[in-house]
Amino acid sequence: MTDALFRHDAYLAHATGTVVAHTDRGVVLDRTLFYPNGGGQPGDRGQLSWDGGAVGVVNTLKGDGDDIALVPEDGAGLPPVGAEVTQTLDWDLRLHHMRMHTALHLLSVVIPLPVTGGQIGPEKSRLDFAMEDPPEDKQALEDALNALIARDLEISERWITDAELEANPGLVKTMSVQPPKGAGRVRLVRIGTADEQIDLQPCGGTHVRRSSEIGPVRFGKVEKKSRLNRRFNVHLAD
Repeated sequence: MTDALFRHDAYLAHATGTVVAHTDRGVVLDRTLFYPNGGGQPGDRGQLSWDGGAVGVVNTLKGDGDDIALVPEDGAGLPPVGAEVTQTLDWDLRLHHMRMHTALHLLSVVIPLPVTGGQIGPEKSRLDFAMEDPPEDKQALEDALNALIARDLEISERWITDAELEANPGLVKTMSVQPPKGAGRVRLVRIGTADEQIDLQPCGGTHVRRSSEIGPVRFGKVEKKSRLNRRFNVHLAD
């Protein structure tokens, strides 16, 4: 089982770790700061270095069980099992994913409809909604999203049990991706405070600490994907 350091501190960009296995998916460490592809968020990239070598990490995937596999660049030498390595995250990429992921949570507040799909990218992301008719005022929705971002809202997390989640099914906004269950507890991401809560939903991804870190965003196309689904494309303005 890989200790997922990003769950403790999403801002951690450097860490050490020990190689425990080479698998068909990649290099497995005892602990890692690399987020694995899942929940609409891409896997992290970066580098591993050790005494006598270095290798680029081009993707991060879920391995067997709770293992996390770091995918090495093609043809590169790998650190031997048992070696201590230094992990260096592609921080710019991670930060863009964090900003985008948090922005999509806020978009689900601005458009309070069931989410049918989504994908995060460093510059462009999307969220699909169960929306039969086109939005009456796309600019008003964009303005509302940017107004929430500018409020410098606090983003925090807490954990609940699987049973608590089952007792509160309204917490799950995303119809296409269910929160991870089976480990006994589920992570909730809160935007706002307990006294003034803007959003609360299960999520295993990485997020910024304050909404102001997202910066301004703009909408791209609103696409009709089916009779009951519309896709909102979101771009970072900087």
